[in-house]
Amino acid sequence: MKRFLGFVRKEFIHIFRDVRTLVIIFGIPAIMIILFGYVVSTDLKDASLAFLDLSKDDVTSELIERTCSSDFFRKTADLSGYHEVDRVLKSGKAKVVIVFGENFGRNLESGKNASLSIIADGSEPNTAALVSTYANAIISGFSQLSMPAGQASIPVIVPEVRMFYNPSLKSQFMFVPGVITMVLTLICALMTSITLTREKEFGTMEVLLVSPLKPVQIILGKVTPYFFLSIVNVVTILVLSRLVFGLPVKGSLILLLAESMLYIFLSLSIGILISAVAKTMQQAIFISLVGMMLPTVLLSGFIFPIENMPKIYDWVSSVLPPRYFIVIIKNIMIKGTGFAHVWKETLILILMTVIMMGLAVRKFSIRLQ
Repeated sequence: MKRFLGFVRKEFIHIFRDVRTLVIIFGIPAIMIILFGYVVSTDLKDASLAFLDLSKDDVTSELIERTCSSDFFRKTADLSGYHEVDRVLKSGKAKVVIVFGENFGRNLESGKNASLSIIADGSEPNTAALVSTYANAIISGFSQLSMPAGQASIPVIVPEVRMFYNPSLKSQFMFVPGVITMVLTLICALMTSITLTREKEFGTMEVLLVSPLKPVQIILGKVTPYFFLSIVNVVTILVLSRLVFGLPVKGSLILLLAESMLYIFLSLSIGILISAVAKTMQQAIFISLVGMMLPTVLLSGFIFPIENMPKIYDWVSSVLPPRYFIVIIKNIMIKGTGFAHVWKETLILILMTVIMMGLAVRKFSIRLQ
């Protein structure tokens, strides 16, 4: 028994001497509970909201004020006509648009049904369902307070809920863009980092060093197969989405593939940078999964709306490439927008690619010398 206790004591000493093991045992659970505690939420908060008021009376003004005074919505635009509804939803300035019909206040005061439409961005099904439900609840509460005497059982405000881009609120409209992002991250960043780290760990990098190839050529030779395989994966996912789920590419297919290639370059650069930092394949896998895959799922807006998260998570998310790539895919695939609606996200990805590629080549060259 004494020998066994001594052996257990030795194992405890080994664990507490290894900082990486301590981080995995104690650090990851703390990070996970903080992340999931704030990120995984079904509550609505500060959802962007636009109004199209065709009545412009005191009743609509009061209802607009009541809606915006809640913590659920944040007014971002006042529209002048129906032609602006599609534009404001495509631009992402609003998740939902509330349209007041003509003579809204007069119809309400006379006991007639007042027409009101709730138009939500269905490209994010979970968010669309939440915003329409919350808006409907606020309007129904206002309707109950505004009912004329003797008509307590008759709703005088009849909201018409419409979903743009995804009328049936199919979950595939949310998952397909996220799956494309995750697959490219997995193949490019993870596999590239493992491949290059394996060369160093197994000692075969020295064989490459004595060859006439330059460090840049070595890097390109290693990542080129993953670039083309990633493009094949993107095309495969798009074809399966069309055939199995009936999800077409409403925008330009050429633009979508070009944006995918840009994100592939960026992910490959990140993979090269990880391989330059990691000493073993286990380290490369850990950094890739924790540093790339987990944020892609939680902080990119793939599943959970960024608007519902605390501000610090918004700041962290702003430096993550998946956040911008998912916005680009949703705009092109689901909303059918062109480059004019995604140029900002594209510019950010180009800037990130240049920075990451420069750092990766420099770090990798230093490691090879």
